[in-house]
Amino acid sequence: MEGVKEVLEKMGVPSKEDLALVEKAYEFAARAHEGQKRFSGDPYVTHVVETARGLAGMGMSARVVVAGLLHDTIEDASVDPKVLEKEFGKEVRFMVEGVTKLGRLKYRGAERHRESLRKLLVATGQDARVLIIKLMDRLHNMRTLKFVPEHKRKRIALETLEIYAAIAHRLGMGLVRRELEDLAFEYAFPEEYAQTKKIMTSASKTTLERLKKMSRALQKDLAKEGIKDFHTDYRIKGLYSLWRKLQRKEGDVEKIYDVAALRIIVPDVATCYRVLGIVNQQYQPLPNKIKDYIAFPKPNGYQSLHTTVFSGDGGIVEVQIRTQQMHTEAEYGIAAHVSYKEGDKRLGAGSSFDWIKSLIPGLGSARQVAAEKSGKVELNRSRYGAQGGPEWLEELGEEAEDPDFEMTLRTDLFTHRVFVFTPTGDVVDLPVDSSPVDFAYAIHSDIGDHIAGVKVNGKMVPLDTRLKNGDIVEIVTKKSAVPTHKWLDFAKTTLARRHIRLALDKHKK
Repeated sequence: MEGVKEVLEKMGVPSKEDLALVEKAYEFAARAHEGQKRFSGDPYVTHVVETARGLAGMGMSARVVVAGLLHDTIEDASVDPKVLEKEFGKEVRFMVEGVTKLGRLKYRGAERHRESLRKLLVATGQDARVLIIKLMDRLHNMRTLKFVPEHKRKRIALETLEIYAAIAHRLGMGLVRRELEDLAFEYAFPEEYAQTKKIMTSASKTTLERLKKMSRALQKDLAKEGIKDFHTDYRIKGLYSLWRKLQRKEGDVEKIYDVAALRIIVPDVATCYRVLGIVNQQYQPLPNKIKDYIAFPKPNGYQSLHTTVFSGDGGIVEVQIRTQQMHTEAEYGIAAHVSYKEGDKRLGAGSSFDWIKSLIPGLGSARQVAAEKSGKVELNRSRYGAQGGPEWLEELGEEAEDPDFEMTLRTDLFTHRVFVFTPTGDVVDLPVDSSPVDFAYAIHSDIGDHIAGVKVNGKMVPLDTRLKNGDIVEIVTKKSAVPTHKWLDFAKTTLARRHIRLALDKHKK
């Protein structure tokens, strides 16, 4: 039981029921994996304990931690899913089966990574917790990659970079992304890793000294201005991230200003802007290097103010200013929202998907909506601006004025998207409730303008059919077919609606 103690310690103060459930899951996993060994020679159960420990450290609920302990029992110990459901409930079975499905998605190389990435999203479209468990599973596997046979390491490292780190980034999970990238970098590109490490070692030493000096000076300046409730820390750029940036800057580290960054964590948004003003008064900012990711968050929800300044001793330093909540979300991303929602006492014990439903207007209960409007639930309602990022994110917000709707852009990436396939296996990414008309215009405007019929999963269906994750859609076209006004009633995407209107205007003229 030594291993489970570490998991329970990370959980803080679990209830007696949670404690019993986690201990029961540990014993179950230990029996299921008895006699199995890792490449390192360690008992297999050490892996599932580390996975669960990572989940507990993120603040995940006992059920998710339990699913972490049991995540390999179906695949590697041939446990019947019905047994899992009987012992631990439907929700745990669902999550373990979800992780098992993800394990069966095979990496096919760099040129196919986008398809793999999207298939991964299709597979996890119902519950982000499944993906968070899988990321923790992969993280521990990467920490022990040196024990894996050499011929497998590069494939696993490339898969990690191109699929798992990319998804961690999309989910805003900065800590997980950085560690996955740096662990994989060494095995995927060993020569580049060694060169970058050398550059980082020489660049970061002087930069850190500079940051410490600036930090001390700014602490005095902020205190003079009456700002007391704040703290500072430093962030060293990940090696993989630095390498990618060096490629864009022709290998010149002098052109990279964020090898290390000074962070200032303050209590609220208003203070963020006050501190930005003080920093830019004390240190000359570089032109066009002040970035406001609070007013215009990054597509994955990242929020912070960035300013790049001359440090006064010949150096250039990036300063990042944010609230504690923004900092937590930058590190843990969607996991921070999941753990918050799961801990919400208003959600019933049996409501496994209520945390997702409560993020979507119209699906949350009246009590939840009232609580949100009264301010009892702290929600970030920042609007994505025109420069907010991928087209699919912008499309979500373009026609929605409801602030509750806009809040979901950041907190839930899955329930607002469906991933459907062309007959040749290409993936098309659409908003939820999209129709075949949206699909056709996403392929090409000419196909959209001449839809004569549509097959979904081999069967003819009406044009107003709502597409679901994993549907295979085939569009039948005729030159004589043209859009009608009725199409506007079920076209979901801005792109489709714009082309339909253009076609209608053209025919009217």
